[in-house]
Amino acid sequence: MTEDPEPQENISGGAAGGGEAVAFEPGDADTRAEAVVDRLGDIYWQKAYGGRDGFECLVRTILSQNTSDVASQPAHDALMDRYGPDGEAGGDDLSESLAEADQQTLAETISSAGLYNQKSERIIALAERVCEAYGGADGFDEFVKTGDPDEVRETLLEMNGVGPKTADCVLLFSGGRGGVFPVDTHVHRIARRMGLAPADADHEGVREALEAAVPEGKCGFGHTAMIQFGREYCSARKPACLDDPEACPLAGLCDRVGVTPATGEVVDPAEAAAD
Repeated sequence: MTEDPEPQENISGGAAGGGEAVAFEPGDADTRAEAVVDRLGDIYWQKAYGGRDGFECLVRTILSQNTSDVASQPAHDALMDRYGPDGEAGGDDLSESLAEADQQTLAETISSAGLYNQKSERIIALAERVCEAYGGADGFDEFVKTGDPDEVRETLLEMNGVGPKTADCVLLFSGGRGGVFPVDTHVHRIARRMGLAPADADHEGVREALEAAVPEGKCGFGHTAMIQFGREYCSARKPACLDDPEACPLAGLCDRVGVTPATGEVVDPAEAAAD
């Protein structure tokens, strides 16, 4: 196994995302969801995450909301170039630099991420809260890494602009918390399409189903590998199985809810279940 087999383009990991390669002892999976994650690990990577700075992780995930990695990565890089420790407007503490940032200047800096006015306002407000409540980025980082996971998640969800996926990404990539399976649009689609979660489950329902069925240590790479699988094989409109069911490496583990190769029809799993 290479030192870091995860591709750079996945903002959830790669060199920018941190994490280290791990290997799990081979064995029989206890659930179909675990079997899926094991297979994804064979195709892509098995990694343990954690160690990223808590506040930077929060900012990075805010930037990634409702946009692609291709758009959010340059925005993150530009933000760090301006407000990070070595940036022209930066100081020793990223949260302090962003709390004092001019909103319009920050918006222009992160414009590649889309929704830049809204995101810049949220980032400044979050920075102000982190400075006030935790004394800065270091205090917030300690809270994320050592606080009770349920308390950390609840606190994050109370912050404006922080939803379940953002909170879970901070817990996983900064806190290194096992048993956290963040659910983005890829994971939400794939888990329901495969039958790993109820077809009509919302994001929280999918998260609960996956976290209950996948061992703690496998949830992190299950999340990032499933995202990559969604990009390469199980896209929203044209999954690989549509033309050839055997073209998908997970064909034998999938219920194909909402996908009908015989007719070429692809619908949301919830819509298929309602028929």
